[in-house]
Amino acid sequence: MPIRRTYRAGMARVDRVRRWVARISGLARHTVGTARPDSPAVDYRPRADGRPDPGEIVWAWVPYDEGDGRGKDRPVLVVGRRNAALLGLMLTSKDHDRDAADEARHGRVWTDIGTGPWDARGRPSEVRLDRLLVLDPATVRREGAALDRRRFDRVVAAARRVQGW
Repeated sequence: MPIRRTYRAGMARVDRVRRWVARISGLARHTVGTARPDSPAVDYRPRADGRPDPGEIVWAWVPYDEGDGRGKDRPVLVVGRRNAALLGLMLTSKDHDRDAADEARHGRVWTDIGTGPWDARGRPSEVRLDRLLVLDPATVRREGAALDRRRFDRVVAAARRVQGW
C-alpha cells in the first residue's frame, strides 16, 4: 500500500510539473469545466491581415489530452480572446461519429463543420467542443481560412452548451 500511495503522489507531482512547463513555455493548454466567471469573450472578426483573429481557422501546436508534453500541429478555430491569448477549438478530419460511444465515455464532444480551404485535401472536418485551448498568438504557425459566420455561430453555441459558458 505505501508504495502505491508514493507512486500516486509522485505521478501527481509529475503532472503538475508538466502543466507548469507547458504554461511557461507558451504552448497551448486547455481548460474544461462548467460555467465560470472568466467565460471567454467570443467574437467573430476575421481579417485578412496575416494575424490570427476570431472566426479564422489557424494552425498551431496542440498538446495531447494526456498532458505529457507531446502534441501535434493541427487546425484550430479561433473563437475569441482572453487578454493577449487566443481561445480556440481544435479541428480534426477523423470521423468521430463512428466511435461516438467511446468518445462520449471519455467526455469528448464533436460537431461536424463540413469542408473548407483549411484542409488541402477537402476532407470534412469536426470541431471538438469540450476542450477550450488557450493559445499564445506567437505559437500560431499559419493562417488557414475564415469560417463563415453561420457555421461559426453554430459551433460557438454548441461549445457554450457543452462547456457552460
